[in-house]
Amino acid sequence: MSQMEALADAGAVNKDWWRGAVIYQIYPRSYQDSNSDGIGDLAGIVHRLKYIADIGVDAIWISPFFRSPMLDFGYDVSDYRDIDPMFGTLGDFDILLKEAHKLGVKILIDLVLSHSSDQHPWFQESSSSKTNPKADWYVWADAKPDGTPPNNWLSIFGGSAWEWNAERMQYYLHNFLTSQPDLNMHNPQVQQEMLDIVRYWLDRGVDGFRLDTINFYFHDTELRDNPALPVEDRNDTIAPAVNPYNWQDHQYDKNRPENLDFLRKMRAVMDEYPAATMVGEVGDGQYGMEIQAQYTSGTDKVHMCYDFAFLSNSYPSGTRIADVLTRFADVNKDGWACWAFSNHDVTRHATRWNLSEQASKVYAALLLSLRGSVCLYQGEELGLTEAFVPFEDLQDPYGIRFWPNYRGRDGCRTPIPWVADNAHGGFSDAKPWLPVAVEHLDRSVANQQDKPGSMLSFYQNMIGFRSTQPALITGALDLVGHSDAWISLIRTHEAQRLFCAFNLSDQAQDISLPDGSWTSIEGVPFETVTVAKTITLPPYQAFFARDANA
Repeated sequence: MSQMEALADAGAVNKDWWRGAVIYQIYPRSYQDSNSDGIGDLAGIVHRLKYIADIGVDAIWISPFFRSPMLDFGYDVSDYRDIDPMFGTLGDFDILLKEAHKLGVKILIDLVLSHSSDQHPWFQESSSSKTNPKADWYVWADAKPDGTPPNNWLSIFGGSAWEWNAERMQYYLHNFLTSQPDLNMHNPQVQQEMLDIVRYWLDRGVDGFRLDTINFYFHDTELRDNPALPVEDRNDTIAPAVNPYNWQDHQYDKNRPENLDFLRKMRAVMDEYPAATMVGEVGDGQYGMEIQAQYTSGTDKVHMCYDFAFLSNSYPSGTRIADVLTRFADVNKDGWACWAFSNHDVTRHATRWNLSEQASKVYAALLLSLRGSVCLYQGEELGLTEAFVPFEDLQDPYGIRFWPNYRGRDGCRTPIPWVADNAHGGFSDAKPWLPVAVEHLDRSVANQQDKPGSMLSFYQNMIGFRSTQPALITGALDLVGHSDAWISLIRTHEAQRLFCAFNLSDQAQDISLPDGSWTSIEGVPFETVTVAKTITLPPYQAFFARDANA
């Protein structure tokens, strides 16, 4: 019996630690450079672990650091079992795991299983002929009689999702860059290889995975055309408005029912380990919440998923938030959500929704009060806005292709400012791979640390408050009331009943409390409001009260 198994038998391991966990996403290229090459690395993360632990988060999700040609900055993997030298070594990763665990912080890594790099040895072999042992490891198809692609499927990065390969005289599928061929998950050998990769990292000590593009794993074997999406149903949730990807109803290139059986196989592997977890990224503009419900229902698939409900450009008024929560409750009866406002693929929400600092605080409080787990993106705790990156400094192929109508993802990926009195913000001694935004320097960690009222102090206090309230971590959620300007809800866990209200506007709002014997809660980083049947909540403030009769 292993040590972990012994601990589990002794009841020392909390298998459900992920429920209500606060997960901090790190984009490693932009966190901390330790070797002065202008690119963040694993050793840099180790150097900053104390800072991360002090925020109060439960886990870190690290974006890909596997060997890669970096055409999509690590989301094009050429070796799933090794670290790219840019980020360090397997030894560096082992140290990161050890030091994070000492601080009580778990580690989730980003697995990209839907596609690999075209430089992966698997693809090199697969593309060499139609009869090699890995010929069927990727999605290959013959051209139509006129030489055009097999069907109308489109790539998220623009253009056809099919690329011609002269060696095999066939097209291969790529839902993203042409250098990211889709793996054929209908092949049992491919599935087994993916499960073996999962085991490899779990055996190394990781606490779980963020699963990239989880709803892209399987394609329709009949290669049927996607139908057109009515104009009124198009949105820019997944791709920018300038991309015709939004014009299709993606019924056949993703979201396939065969994925459920594979997710069950993954869950069976995960359940061999005492407390491993999976959070899946569901990328879909029409069916995201329904897919999220399918993938997290019961106890035999993914532990939790997030869709793009709050990662879109749609402003989160109280009415919209209530609609999202109501819809989620309707379709997701027993699954678990993971909510996020920002990540490495979308414009930072402070800019996307044009939030002031105080507005950002009340929205953060709301995010940390929803039923589900929470993902915070690096720099969110500093109140970072989207950086403007000049065209000549752009790295993201997505932005380069659609500039200037869409600037790509570089603006949310610029390096973290650790100090204000340094041209590179303390991120590196060399020129960074992306420029440090000048406007971010005033929001540096050094400028905010131990400063009452700073955004960083607010996040630390709010996360600390959440950690003391079981109802906020795993309790049930009931909507009480809402308008465009405010929303209120009740969180309940065993004998604890909390009323939470959020003024999302720049005007005071009168908000009624439900029946109960309410007393305000100490330790909340907001103005004190006198408890009454109806409270007047100042602009961009939150209110928390406990029912003494519960």
